[in-house]
Amino acid sequence: MAEPLVLYVHWPFCVSKCPYCDFNSHVRERVDQAAWRAALLADLRHEAALLPGRKISSIFFGGGTPSLMPPETVAAVIAAADAAWGLAADCEVTLEANPNSVEVANFAALASAGVNRVSIGVQSFDPQILEFLGRAHSGDEARRAIASAQAHFARVSFDLIYARPGQSLAEWETELGEALAFGTGHLSLYQLTIEPGTRFATLAAKGELVIPNGDAAADLFDATQALTRGAGLPRYEVSNHARPGEESRHNLTYWRYGDYAGIGPGAHGRRLAQATERHKKPENFLAAVTRSGHGLKVETDLPPAERATEAMLMGLRLTEGIDLSRIEARSGLERGAFVDADAVARLAGQGLIAQAGDRLRVTDEGILLLDSILSEVVRTG
Repeated sequence: MAEPLVLYVHWPFCVSKCPYCDFNSHVRERVDQAAWRAALLADLRHEAALLPGRKISSIFFGGGTPSLMPPETVAAVIAAADAAWGLAADCEVTLEANPNSVEVANFAALASAGVNRVSIGVQSFDPQILEFLGRAHSGDEARRAIASAQAHFARVSFDLIYARPGQSLAEWETELGEALAFGTGHLSLYQLTIEPGTRFATLAAKGELVIPNGDAAADLFDATQALTRGAGLPRYEVSNHARPGEESRHNLTYWRYGDYAGIGPGAHGRRLAQATERHKKPENFLAAVTRSGHGLKVETDLPPAERATEAMLMGLRLTEGIDLSRIEARSGLERGAFVDADAVARLAGQGLIAQAGDRLRVTDEGILLLDSILSEVVRTG
């Protein structure tokens, strides 16, 4: 029986562009909602025709700011996915939301549309930090949004950004303690990174923005692990923490290198050993759907070695690690083609990686060195 499929739906529009954001987001004065609903449904039907006989185990509405989507559009996409593939009985339907009042007012309607999990882009409760991050909400709005989400959705997650310029360990412990007190089943806790092409990258190049160095960032990371573990939300991926059983099933599919269909502007997909990417600019996406019945810009076959490499790079982010036999089956390669056994043995001796049978994982001691571990362990050619 074919593995379940997950569906990613990209809504590209935002009220404003955050200075740290490198996602495919766009500010537009006017959005033709009827045209966008029709385009997303056409794009979905194209993917469904290529992937028959699959069940959808999760749907994720990302962006952009998908909480700005009309609930009727969300409901239409969910219904179309159900009609095309069928939804698993426990299908997880996640929607990203910002804490602004206008979006929170949609929570009841979004829940009625079929959303059962919401991920809120809080980032901070501190007004000065929110201004620094270019966020359009206040700390009180964030608190009210979390409470409202808990009243409307079975599962709630929210994001925080730490390792910010000048942030002390005590400040972060206080902020994280407040976050954990809400009692949500999932938290995404990201260290601030400077992404190329963002306004923060320009400031960093001028020396006007300096993030904590390696030692300070490591101390913040260690404190994060201790506090989340103590609250019953251990790390299951580099930046994601959950009560056991409340991990994001959608993101787990990515990290475990399962198939996913991606629709909407700029959406990526992995299906049938192919990589897909949609047109990024909203106007170009709409034109492509009108012209071809789908928004595809790129559809390329992935060679076995590339599939194995992607599966390694994604899977070793997980606390559970990777199943080497699964990667062999997904790529058609023997593990010696994509794993450096000598490097594994050496790093295992240093306590940075652990192997038990087919299961290979990076240890807690190794996770801060993940990039260098990957460069040693993963054979890329």
